Amino acid sequence: MDNKEKDLCHYRIDSALETMETAKWCVESEHYKDAINRCYYAAFYAVKAVLALEGVDFKRHKDVVAYFNQNYIATDKFPREVGKKLANLQRKRENSDYDDFFIASLEETEKQLESAEYIIVEIRKYIKDNGI
Repeated sequence: MDNKEKDLCHYRIDSALETMETAKWCVESEHYKDAINRCYYAAFYAVKAVLALEGVDFKRHKDVVAYFNQNYIATDKFPREVGKKLANLQRKRENSDYDDFFIASLEETEKQLESAEYIIVEIRKYIKDNGI
């Protein structure tokens, strides 16, 4: 792994953290659907930070998630809970973004915040444990 991959990893983690702050602001402003969207993207950017360490990238979200699940969840580099929470975040984001009559509650949005934060913490721990 070269410095370019490490730099991209750190850039993506910073993007994940910034996006989490936006999600929290959306909750405070009672924009729950937007918060759900931002929670998913925060987790997604963190997952892409891990992939950057290998120089791996994909254009489609489903390919990023599938690769991460196959190479990091199935191999126990991350707890299975990370994969479950990521799948739920993705599903809720799609419902929130594309279902015309989706109503996002504060309670559901807070669950999504917790899930995204959990994923980011686990990924930051992985990065630190690997000396990156």
